[in-house]
Amino acid sequence: MEKSLDRKLATIHADPHGCGEFIIADAKDADMGFGIAAPGPQRDACPHGYDRSEGCYKTLEDYRRQIREVIAQGIVDIVLLSASNLEKLSIEERLFEGSPITPAARANDTSDIWIVRGGRYTRLPSRPFRSATLDHIKYGRITEDHSQPATGADLGLYSVTFSNDLDADWKILQEYHDFRIEAERKGFRHFLECFNPNVDPGFDRRKTGGFLNDHIIRTLAGITSRGRPVFLKIPYNGPGPLEELAAYDTQLIIGILGGSAGTTLDAFQLIHDAKKYGARVALYGRKINLSEHPLAFIEMLRRIVEGQISPKEAVKAYHDILQREGIKPIRPLRSDLNLTDNLLSYG
Repeated sequence: MEKSLDRKLATIHADPHGCGEFIIADAKDADMGFGIAAPGPQRDACPHGYDRSEGCYKTLEDYRRQIREVIAQGIVDIVLLSASNLEKLSIEERLFEGSPITPAARANDTSDIWIVRGGRYTRLPSRPFRSATLDHIKYGRITEDHSQPATGADLGLYSVTFSNDLDADWKILQEYHDFRIEAERKGFRHFLECFNPNVDPGFDRRKTGGFLNDHIIRTLAGITSRGRPVFLKIPYNGPGPLEELAAYDTQLIIGILGGSAGTTLDAFQLIHDAKKYGARVALYGRKINLSEHPLAFIEMLRRIVEGQISPKEAVKAYHDILQREGIKPIRPLRSDLNLTDNLLSYG
C-alpha cells in the first residue's frame, strides 16, 4: 500500500504554496525519555503496593495497546516509536503492512530528553547519545546487507539541541555529521528535530526563534540533497520565526512539535496556527497520549488541518464525544477553551 507520507511529501515539494497537504505524526517514543512515566498517569486507583508518592502510571502493554489502536484508525501519517516497540509492533506483529501509516523510530536520545524522576539532566547542556542502531531499527539485528526492504523502519528522528556553548554545539554537529554518513550508506531516511536551548543561552529569550532558524539554515547549507532530512521538527516560537524559515527555502518542509500537554485548545490552536504560518507537519506526543480519548483527539486534529472545523469548535466537538462515551474530562469545557503558555523545550 502507498504510504500517505510519501505521497504528501511529493505533493508538497511539487507545490509548496498551493497544496493543502498536512502531515500528522503521533510521537509514541516517550519511553526513551520518561521511562516508566511514558505511557501517562493511571487515572484509576493505583494498584496495591505502588508508591503513590512516586506517581502511578500505565504499563508498557497499555502503551502498546494505544499504539495499536492509532495504527488501526489510520488517520495519522507517521507513528514514531522507540526501537524496542518498533521491533514488537512492526517486525513481530507486522502492523504497518497494508497500512498507509509510515513507522519511524527515534534514532538518538540526547541527554536533554533524559527526564527521569530525580534527574537533573534537562538543566545541563545537551550531550549527544544513541541507544538504537540503524541496523536494529531497519531489521531488528546487525547486518551487512542494507539493500533489503526494512522490516522495522527506514525512517528515524535525529535530535539536536543547540545551547550557544561552543564545545557542546560542536560535539552535537560532529555526531550529526557521522550519523548522516552512516544513514546514507545504509539507506536510512531521517527527519531532524531541533529543540530550543534547554539551558540559559546567554541572550534574551525573545531571540530564540532567530537563533534556532540561523542554526538550522547554517547546518543544512553544508548538506547536499542525499543527506538532508526529509523534514524538520521544531518548537513553535511564534508566527514571525516560522514564516521567516518557511519563506527562506520553500523546499524545506517544516514540522512543529507539540510540547507539554496543556489544554485541548492549546493543542488545537497550535496545529491551526502552525499550518497558517508555514508548517506542513505536526508531531504530537504528550498532547495525544495524555488526552482523555486519543482517537477522537487525532480525528479533531485532522479535521482542523483540513479546514473542516475551527479550533474552538473542535474543542466543543471533542467534549461532546467524551460526554457521549461517558468519559470524564480532565477539565470542564469552560476551562478547556482557555489558552495557556506552553513550554517550548522537551523537558
